[in-house]
Amino acid sequence: MELFTNFPFCASLFAIFFAQFVKVPIQYIALRKLDWSLLTSTGGMPSSHSAAVTALATGVALETGLDSAVFAVAAIFAIITMFDATGVRRQAGEQAIVLNQLVQDFHTFLKEAKYWQEKGELQKQRKLKELLGHKPIEVFFGGLTGIFIALILHVFLFG
Repeated sequence: MELFTNFPFCASLFAIFFAQFVKVPIQYIALRKLDWSLLTSTGGMPSSHSAAVTALATGVALETGLDSAVFAVAAIFAIITMFDATGVRRQAGEQAIVLNQLVQDFHTFLKEAKYWQEKGELQKQRKLKELLGHKPIEVFFGGLTGIFIALILHVFLFG
């Protein structure tokens, strides 16, 4: 049970859950679409990865100071994670969009081909996951979410 008295750990977990939960009302406000699958999905506003790593780094800073080696590790970990969310993972999502379009176009071509015979359910293809990474603004607000969550928890629960 000592793990749950570890402030940086708790702040990071809470930031993940908060960021994932808040995606549902944000999408509803923006698109008038209620999608509960966002609770367990990647991508979207705010970035729960960014919220988690910034809450972790903020929690470590509050407990050990900005000059500690542990804070340096947590801060570099946060920077790498946030950079990856806007870089490699986002590019993979954009490539998935293009690949899904190619698959759709190919299936259209096959259906319209002169000698193509319709196939059953086995013919259906599963779409690649397109929402992998984050836009920079999603990472930014995820980072702010993590910092604010850590500060609020530190003042009201661990202070």
